[in-house]
Amino acid sequence: MLTTEMTSRYDHLEKMTVPQILGAINEEDLTVAGAVSRCLPQLGALVTEIVKRMRRGGRLFYIGAGTSGRLGILDASECPPTFGVPDDWIIGIIAGGDGAIRKAVEFAEDDAGQAVIDLAEYAPNEDDTVIGIAASGTTPYVIGGVKAFRERGLLTGCITCNENTPLAAAVEYPIEVVVGPEFLTGSTRMKAGTAQKLVLNMISTTVMIQLGRVEGNKMVDMMLSNNKLIDRGAGIVMKELGVDHPTAQRLISQTRSVRAAIEAGRAARVG
Repeated sequence: MLTTEMTSRYDHLEKMTVPQILGAINEEDLTVAGAVSRCLPQLGALVTEIVKRMRRGGRLFYIGAGTSGRLGILDASECPPTFGVPDDWIIGIIAGGDGAIRKAVEFAEDDAGQAVIDLAEYAPNEDDTVIGIAASGTTPYVIGGVKAFRERGLLTGCITCNENTPLAAAVEYPIEVVVGPEFLTGSTRMKAGTAQKLVLNMISTTVMIQLGRVEGNKMVDMMLSNNKLIDRGAGIVMKELGVDHPTAQRLISQTRSVRAAIEAGRAARVG
């Protein structure tokens, strides 16, 4: 039996009090970071290879179904505003299409050939990477996709929460984050989903740092798309240049970029 399908350590959940339920869920969640830490060597190897390809102009694709697919889309969609990268650098694809983001599409995950069709519009090439995300490690949509793309010379990895799965066997760099049975038996949107989110955060953030999209510990390339982010950007400029808020706001207004504002401020100081 898959670890993610094993019976919960807790029973008679309907008889538990609210504090008991919340405490038990939290107790289970506390184990997730430890499970992720055991995968760091494998994760490091995968990220290193992704960076090599993206430096050559490659892209990163996530493919998944259900919760796994939604998590991939979430991570991909956060990269442009966070790191100021083009929308087609990191792309999330979900079985069943964009409609499946909000509503489950029956049997979409069972088509082993659909992922190749879904990615066809992007014309994937050998500099690209495809990461299959599936808690079970048995999803046909994901397995079929990574198998096909590996045969075409793309770098392939996966994030799963079981050991020795068909998905892990199909890729070059498997990340197996074994979090154990869920609090609610088989509900992999819980610990498994949390583990997948942590790993995705680590992959995209590390890749972006390695590609030079961060300076110091600041998001200097973030998109200034609302007042909150403009104010955050001004705060970064203030700290980096040692200037007051009006000066930082002026530089931000002139350049529309945190990085450019810092560079302009430094250049003015040198001049």
